[in-house]
Amino acid sequence: MSDSKATSNGNDRPGATAAFPYDRMTVERFRKTFPRARWNDDLKAWFVPGKTAAKRFDRWLERELSQTQIHADLKGRDAFVFDPIVSKYLRRLDDHLEVVTPYSRTVVGEMREVPFASWDADRHAWTVPYRSYEVLRRHWSRIEEAARRNEPEERKQRHEANRGSEKERAARAHVTERRRRRYPLDPENMPPFGRPVMTSAYGVVVFVGCDGEPVDPEILRACYADIPILAENVWGQWRPATLAELVKTWPSRSGSKTNDGIWRQSTIEELRVARKAAARMERLRSSMGR
Repeated sequence: MSDSKATSNGNDRPGATAAFPYDRMTVERFRKTFPRARWNDDLKAWFVPGKTAAKRFDRWLERELSQTQIHADLKGRDAFVFDPIVSKYLRRLDDHLEVVTPYSRTVVGEMREVPFASWDADRHAWTVPYRSYEVLRRHWSRIEEAARRNEPEERKQRHEANRGSEKERAARAHVTERRRRRYPLDPENMPPFGRPVMTSAYGVVVFVGCDGEPVDPEILRACYADIPILAENVWGQWRPATLAELVKTWPSRSGSKTNDGIWRQSTIEELRVARKAAARMERLRSSMGR
């Protein structure tokens, strides 16, 4: 029922066109409610006569959607009773389910794939209507695995196991390098300055300058393994792109190159991720009064 609309008719007869996905039972209910409605082959839609036809159709459609959702919720509730997810991360309420886990990017990504799931900031939980249960169950193994991996005790054990290891030293080196906001550049293929550009290491950034300082090959190997080592590599300075800049940036559908095959525009998916991150940062700065 999501592909539905009501628009004014183009002829002299007052009325509205009404379109919705075909379903025999839905059509029968529609014909019973609008007995004077007639199918228009040219418009591939129903014509409902009357000056208030559009409003009457909208009200009918709203009721239909409500009934459809109620039926889907009942079906989902039955599916849960027949084959329930048994987990400490899932709560069953009368009219919906709640997913409560430690924070995890994986969990967030998986929950965004569940239709009608929404984040309840007050309860610190994901709200999932029963109509989405089947999809939630398909994603549940990854959600639960990520939740367990991010339990405080699990994270503490991993931290203790990695303490002093080569893996921990490498992770700290990467964090320190990112804070320097520099990037290895090829003097023969410089990025466009002053506008958002995609990088492999830090996502979408804005390059602001280059002072010609040569790059240490050891740092290049340790922190930028995907960048070719050149004797001429120099450091370029960058800053995060602002939300306003990202909103104005035109996405590339194919990841097109912007400079001799080295730098490229961001795709719409990459821009969405960057915009969400920039919006979070702006909200954080606003809440801190900066």
